[in-house]
Amino acid sequence: MIIFKGSGVALITPFNDDMSINYTKLEELIEWHIKNKTDALIIAGTTGETSTLSDKEHIELVRKSIEIVAGRIPVVAGSGSNDTKHTIKLSTECEKVGANGLLIVTPYYNKTNRQGLINHYTSIADKVNIPIILYNVPGRTGMNIPADVVLELSNHKNIVGIKEASGDISYLAEIARVCSNNFSIYSGNDDIIVPILSLGGIGVISVLGNIMPLETHNLVISYLEGDVIKSKNLQLSINSLVKTLFLEANPIPVKSAMNLMNFKVGKVRQPLWEMSSEPLKLLKIEMKKLNLI
Repeated sequence: MIIFKGSGVALITPFNDDMSINYTKLEELIEWHIKNKTDALIIAGTTGETSTLSDKEHIELVRKSIEIVAGRIPVVAGSGSNDTKHTIKLSTECEKVGANGLLIVTPYYNKTNRQGLINHYTSIADKVNIPIILYNVPGRTGMNIPADVVLELSNHKNIVGIKEASGDISYLAEIARVCSNNFSIYSGNDDIIVPILSLGGIGVISVLGNIMPLETHNLVISYLEGDVIKSKNLQLSINSLVKTLFLEANPIPVKSAMNLMNFKVGKVRQPLWEMSSEPLKLLKIEMKKLNLI
């Protein structure tokens, strides 16, 4: 099952001045994304500062997003944690409120071994009836999903794809080689979308999409429709900006960028903090080059 093709935005979570979730702003952002051809919303992921949300906030954020979208595009809910039991709870709750799919990160901090990974994901997939996208981001979690484990997990009817954010093209190529064409591959890195599409990827789960949704959509769709040159040129045109979006921990820079664009999405929750002055200067330079500010 393919949940979506194209650009899925890893949506930021907007906050009010008191750091509660700003649902009025959330609706404004979602409508803007739909207008600008974002192909799917990924709610409560890393970029959404999920690790600072209570379970109640987490589920309500997903529920409200689904309500606003009203079936116009797919909504994928982040529901991963480093506790299998907790992940099952979050996943089943996200399914109950209407999520079209789940994005589940590898267990972080305590980590596990090969069989532990298989058991973790299988235990979750057995408890839900919506598709799951694995999320491989070793820079955040401290562990990688071995390609043979991805292959084994891909045989489960509810595990349909992977968001690959290791930046290792050789690893991605091995996943593409061993898994069937029915297994969806999404780039988790905005700077290598085209290379991943060239190996059989069908989209991106994007941080950049928060500030350049139409361009990110066009980059992916151009490639999928056969205009490789246009897609390549779009990729190269954004990469300097993408670099500045990761000068500090995501989502610090992208929220700073959105506030510079007058979206007024609020601050990041602690322990994240406002962007440092030198990285912020570089971000502004790249945004001005692309007429974003």
